[in-house]
Amino acid sequence: MDENIVWHNYAITKAQRSEHKSHKPAILWFTGFSGSGKSTVANALESALNQQGIHTYLLDGDNVRHGLCKDLGFSDEDRIENIRRVGETAKLMVDAGLLVLTAFISPFRAERDMVRNLVDDGEFIEVFLDTPLDVCESRDPKGLYKKARAGEIKHFTGIDSDYQIPHSPEIILDTSKNTLDQSVQELIAYLKQQQIIKG
Repeated sequence: MDENIVWHNYAITKAQRSEHKSHKPAILWFTGFSGSGKSTVANALESALNQQGIHTYLLDGDNVRHGLCKDLGFSDEDRIENIRRVGETAKLMVDAGLLVLTAFISPFRAERDMVRNLVDDGEFIEVFLDTPLDVCESRDPKGLYKKARAGEIKHFTGIDSDYQIPHSPEIILDTSKNTLDQSVQELIAYLKQQQIIKG
């Protein structure tokens, strides 16, 4: 850190920003294999929360690679940097009082824990999409597993790159068993239980 860069304290705090909302700020961090349902569940949850007047923003893995992270590849180093940037962005959104949903494979525990440590206790909710790899591969919505099996894509999570299962996620969902509505309702119930949104 350059010694000439000094942190500037704002006159308005996160708590004051949150007072304008009908909910508390937090990050719902969806993690799991490609095809596990991260983006689908996050998108459906955001729609349900929007209908309740909750101020949300969804950060999706593919979308941020069109802008914020378009200079990054898929090596382990680039994946780590990708999550660092997304984590810092999500932290700013939490500071603004938003309920942030993020849908990223985010295969490494250390990076997920790094994001958890960026925000206050209770503001990081790890949602593990525990959908079996064979189910994810059978779905293959983008044809990526087929390319990875053919050697056309390197460093693909679950094929030739590791996925580190969360030790203690706040929520575990298996979209091979749950319907989309069941997953959304389970998430909403958790948010109400934690008093992040009103019951």
